[in-house]
Amino acid sequence: MNGKNKDCIFCKIIAGEIPSEKIYEDDKIFAFYDINPVAPVHVLIIPKIHIESLNGVNPENIGYVARILEKTPEIAKSAGIFESGYRVVTNIGEDGRQSVLHLHFHVIGGRKLTWSF
Repeated sequence: MNGKNKDCIFCKIIAGEIPSEKIYEDDKIFAFYDINPVAPVHVLIIPKIHIESLNGVNPENIGYVARILEKTPEIAKSAGIFESGYRVVTNIGEDGRQSVLHLHFHVIGGRKLTWSF
């Protein structure tokens, strides 16, 4: 589904119905600090339209994902982790441990990361 999903927590964050600590926003994407960080820096980057997961990317919405990838280094710079390094992860489906059914990319850093998931 594209557009907005009235029951989606990330759609509500984009709409300003739920507060967040925004780090970046433009016409296609929204980035904010995760409220349950797994590292000293943990940012979520989401498209401003509702795409359930990476499996829902198609020719009509690929521009939103391209913008996320384009802006990730800039967001990492703003978060202070560009030079030291960071990890970018997206989870897909139940086995992939996707907790919110709205495509989102985790940008994680601020310490040396381990391989455990």
